Amino acid sequence: MTTLTETEISALNEALDDEYRAFATYEQVLADFGEAQPFNNIRDAEARHIEALHSLFARYGLSIPENPWPGTVDRYTSLQAACEAGVTAEVANAEIYQRLLQSTERPDILTVFRNLHDASQQRHLPAFQRCAQGSAGGGGHRGRHRGGHE
Repeated sequence: MTTLTETEISALNEALDDEYRAFATYEQVLADFGEAQPFNNIRDAEARHIEALHSLFARYGLSIPENPWPGTVDRYTSLQAACEAGVTAEVANAEIYQRLLQSTERPDILTVFRNLHDASQQRHLPAFQRCAQGSAGGGGHRGRHRGGHE
């Protein structure tokens, strides 16, 4: 089994923690406001992101930490506020992955990091931007997270 560097292990742990936090945050929003777009689709995408990272942990023989975030994440006074926070979180997510992409040259890790970065920027961020601008409400489909393919 190939041994990862401390930098690579740290990067994987940081990525997983960020995905865990996002998943727990969107779960809390759904608990507080009901099944609301785009949170339900993006929560499901975050679960797939976590699974992709878990696969890397398993491949490299790393123990998979539990998600420490449920019950500790920020809560919002409205769906609008949660959407605005989603925009901020996805912008920060891009910065994290830009940095983490510099932590390794391993193709498998780079592929997962790029895929997670792209999902965040190409699908999640625009969905939250539409939601924050109010186009996701009112039962319309314009603000829906399309396709669910992450």
